Amino acid sequence: MFIGEYAHALDNKNRIIIPSKFREGLGENFVLTKGLDGCLYAYPMPEWMILEEKLKKLPLTSKDARAFVRFFFSGANEIEVDKQGRALIPQNLLEYANLEKEIVSIGVSTRIEIWGKDKWKTYNDSNIDFDEIAEKMSELNI
Repeated sequence: MFIGEYAHALDNKNRIIIPSKFREGLGENFVLTKGLDGCLYAYPMPEWMILEEKLKKLPLTSKDARAFVRFFFSGANEIEVDKQGRALIPQNLLEYANLEKEIVSIGVSTRIEIWGKDKWKTYNDSNIDFDEIAEKMSELNI
């Protein structure tokens, strides 16, 4: 399980240091893809396989399902972590998430989200009504 928030920076080769608390859970190889809300999602291989199976079951006849599957798979890259705990972020994903120097990695249970620092701050400072969201989650038995 991934939890916590870690601020760090891209190096001049577009690599990030995977926080040590996340390294063991991600493994030596993981999948990095476009996420929702303008961030990137990093999945350990076992979690990616579970998600892949779910996405493969979506109906091909559904326009929304096709679009969502395209979105997720077109941005997916298998990433290798080097001996220093660094991972290279592909250019297309850097551009998608508008990642520059300062970034934030957050643990979100089964995945890690990678955000540009400013975008993460904007998201957190937005007027999201978490009490209202909590009420809606109770409808899902959470």
